[in-house]
Amino acid sequence: MTVTESLLEKATILVVDDTPDNLALMSALLKDIYKVKVANSGEKAIKITQSDVPPDLILLDIMMPEMDGYEVCRRLKIESKTSHIPVIFLTAKSEIADETKGLELGAVDYITKPISPPIVISRIKTHLAMKKMQDFLSHQNQFLEAEVKKRTQEVVAVQDIAIHALASLAETRDNDTGNHLHRTQHYIKLLAKKLRFHPRFSHFLDDDSTIEMLFKYAPLHDIGKVGIPDRILLKPGKFIFEEFEIMKTHPELGLNALLKAEKDLGVEAPFLKHAKDIVYYHHEKWDGSGYPEGLIGDAIPISARLMAIADVYDALITRRIYKEKFDDSQVVKIIMEGKGTHFDPDLVDTFLVLQTEFKAVAMRYADV
Repeated sequence: MTVTESLLEKATILVVDDTPDNLALMSALLKDIYKVKVANSGEKAIKITQSDVPPDLILLDIMMPEMDGYEVCRRLKIESKTSHIPVIFLTAKSEIADETKGLELGAVDYITKPISPPIVISRIKTHLAMKKMQDFLSHQNQFLEAEVKKRTQEVVAVQDIAIHALASLAETRDNDTGNHLHRTQHYIKLLAKKLRFHPRFSHFLDDDSTIEMLFKYAPLHDIGKVGIPDRILLKPGKFIFEEFEIMKTHPELGLNALLKAEKDLGVEAPFLKHAKDIVYYHHEKWDGSGYPEGLIGDAIPISARLMAIADVYDALITRRIYKEKFDDSQVVKIIMEGKGTHFDPDLVDTFLVLQTEFKAVAMRYADV
């Protein structure tokens, strides 16, 4: 049913009263204007409101056996399915305290008996009009929320496509890396999830969104290699000093590419903060002997420290154009030797705990 159809359709009024004459009186008064349903007890009234087509408004007596009107109203207001239905108390209880209690329970109005038909009709029309407007606004809000969710998903998808496109550019230049990008992002996720409650890392890895961002941006770590000449990038042997100095510029090249993209767009993208740290700092070493800044210890962003151990581990277990792969015992030995020099000591300890999981990732995304 469309919103317009809902606004035009005849409203349904539920009259609740244990006295047959009162039910007959109200039915006769309302039947030519509204659809009328009746209930001679609180239990029956609640059962009707739970149907697939609940009433649009309820006229509710207070003095009824077993369950009085106050209790009916209380139950209706605590249930999400019925809490929005306007309740008008229609009762012989005329004390101010009685009216106050009814309104505090969530009723929209309070009419005392004997009733004045014009007043009852007027109050019903007023509250139905208000309800229809609230229903319309609620429907519009739901539509807008759905649209915002859809647009957000589209933006995230565009970001993901851009990230994978950039990462793939670097990967195509270095054809020995194969599934390196997939493996390293899973290594980072394993480390991050294991460390999220560690006292040194919990402030950074405090929620799933941060860990997912690290997973998403890890493939960007070597995008700067796009700017490295083939004669160096694809060299089968060791670099001479001058060649290595050129290779060491790839973190800066990658960072500058991201910064230029932000500048061209005229906005600084907060979601790229982790990406920029990973790209620029993943070759820093714990003891300060890394590049490009020579940062020491905790001065190195956590994201880059995670990337460093993931990147080195994967380089060791796979064949590259300049080397053969190492066996498991050699890999573990090399990483342990880097504890406190190349790598954050706590990350090495965590890696040792996760060796089985690392191997499983390596097998799942093994190069063909």
